[in-house]
Amino acid sequence: MLVLAAIVPHGDEILIPEDEESARLHNAMIELGERIKEKKVDEYIFVSPHHLRIQTHMAIMLTEYLEGSWKYKNLRFRRKIKCNKDLAWEIYEKTRKSLPVVGVNFGALEGELSKICLDWGTLIPLYFLPKRKMVLMTPAREIPYESLIDFGKIVGEIVMNSKKRIGVIISADHAHAHRKDGPYGYHPDADYYDKYIMENLENLDMLLKLKEKTIENAKPDSFWQLLILNGILKGNPLKLKKKVYGLPTYFGMAVAWYE
Repeated sequence: MLVLAAIVPHGDEILIPEDEESARLHNAMIELGERIKEKKVDEYIFVSPHHLRIQTHMAIMLTEYLEGSWKYKNLRFRRKIKCNKDLAWEIYEKTRKSLPVVGVNFGALEGELSKICLDWGTLIPLYFLPKRKMVLMTPAREIPYESLIDFGKIVGEIVMNSKKRIGVIISADHAHAHRKDGPYGYHPDADYYDKYIMENLENLDMLLKLKEKTIENAKPDSFWQLLILNGILKGNPLKLKKKVYGLPTYFGMAVAWYE
């Protein structure tokens, strides 16, 4: 069953906060980690935009392990995560016949040599979260919007019928065009996009009303993952419990979760 779904940031700034907005996001992530323990989450389904990106296809990791390290300023940490291969294969088999989905392994088919590196979109949130088995996947931005929602619906059905207490973790930073001195420059649609997302977290169907040009101008890192979340929540009507937004640098970040 699905007991919790969360939208989490993956900017370095939340690891060692040096301003009020980063601190609020940092503290919200600590609170989320505690909430996951309280809700007795057994496993994660994790969606990251920065793992293996396969053009036009959703990538589902079928490896035995996920492993990686990260460094930011004086902070160093490493994570090695056991995958739930049975759940990963179930999602793959139930989606691949009707949707653009690819199953990915690396090295050996099973055992210690069946592993793939963790990306920063996964590692940075995992710094705050209790260690659990997980399934990791990455969507392509070329997949039609409705297909991403349909993928989420199937995942939601699988989760709903599971005997495990599952948490869905959506790694998603928002518009990246908030500052002229940022790598993507400034566009007013960045502010519009972030406000629109935060105002519609309880009605993710509204995502489909965003114009493609607005999304292109805002340069978000969240839209496609949120469509998947929308599909997952269709059959699992959780309620929004908390949302925190911050803009410590050129891109927007948010922590939000549903129970």
